[in-house]
Amino acid sequence: MSSPSPVSPLKLAGTALYLAAFPALMLLLAGDWRWREGWIFGGWLVGISAFTVGWLYKKDPALLAERYRRPGSGGQSFHDQAIVYLIAIGFLAWIVLMPLDARRFHWTPPVPLAVELVGGVLLVPAALFLFRALADNIVRHPMYLGALFMFVGAPLLTGAASALVVALLLVVVLVVRIRGEEKLLAEKLPGYDEYRRRVRYRLVPGIW
Repeated sequence: MSSPSPVSPLKLAGTALYLAAFPALMLLLAGDWRWREGWIFGGWLVGISAFTVGWLYKKDPALLAERYRRPGSGGQSFHDQAIVYLIAIGFLAWIVLMPLDARRFHWTPPVPLAVELVGGVLLVPAALFLFRALADNIVRHPMYLGALFMFVGAPLLTGAASALVVALLLVVVLVVRIRGEEKLLAEKLPGYDEYRRRVRYRLVPGIW
């Protein structure tokens, strides 16, 4: 498998536009540019993504280039490619549901302020785990744990209970992918069995 080409400044500029499109889409679908919770989550999403990309660009450009690989170009199986695309589709549906439910159509009842605060708090560990700051010796898949916090926290923050349904489906898909990844790593990566014995939990400390 060949090494990916370094990420160019042009690609980074494209990434910036891509990231900005998500909060812009949410606010557009909400029909309310003063939607506070939408701005909070949108700012969080752009901030953690931009910080991570910028840090990798300076500190670990090889890993950044690996993250930019198109699904299927790194030797992944067809099953893994399908999982990646399914996650992408689910993520987009999750993003779209939040403004449509919480602000434009009100499909589900508003949540109490305390629930919104819980959702906002969950975005803190989500950011930490997505950046791999705390989890290397706690669980085997810290970035997926960060995604789990994000998928649950953002709908609570924005008050979109319908997006929680998509979040639960995405968690199921992540579990399927984790099982597939671990099977492949156990077969192909020397020392992974020892790593699994040392780091007991896949995703949730003390549970699984």
